[in-house]
Amino acid sequence: MKNFKNKEVNKLEKDRKLQAPLVTKYMTKDLITFTPGTDINDAIDTLLEKRITGAPVLDNDGKVVGLIDDKDCLRVIFAGAYYNHPVGKETVGDYMSNVMKSISVNDDLIHVANIFVTSPFKRLLVMDDEGRLAGQISRRDVLRAIHDMHTNTW
Repeated sequence: MKNFKNKEVNKLEKDRKLQAPLVTKYMTKDLITFTPGTDINDAIDTLLEKRITGAPVLDNDGKVVGLIDDKDCLRVIFAGAYYNHPVGKETVGDYMSNVMKSISVNDDLIHVANIFVTSPFKRLLVMDDEGRLAGQISRRDVLRAIHDMHTNTW
């Protein structure tokens, strides 16, 4: 094969691609999860205590039914003030979002970074080959990967 200057392309350069790590290297595997019946105030306390911004919501069979994040939890203040609901009676199921994106354990970080750059998602659910929740990856996790690539290549 020849390049645009009609010179032979070095076989090694032709085969060289950016080899990005798989998502499994940087994803969080030990997830905090909630059920739709979890008291919303308990969920808020857990998010604050664990210093995380969101978590998957699983049904009794372990199937993902939604996500709850800090933005969803901000709506609690409106329920009490605007709608005159008693605070503390609502559950995660009342506030969770079912708008979520999942990826495969076989995806690489280039694919993940592209999703983050081209969408509003801040976290992606990582599913195994059987469709079960294997972990979660966030924008921060990709930043850690970039940091690792930078420190290992310079």
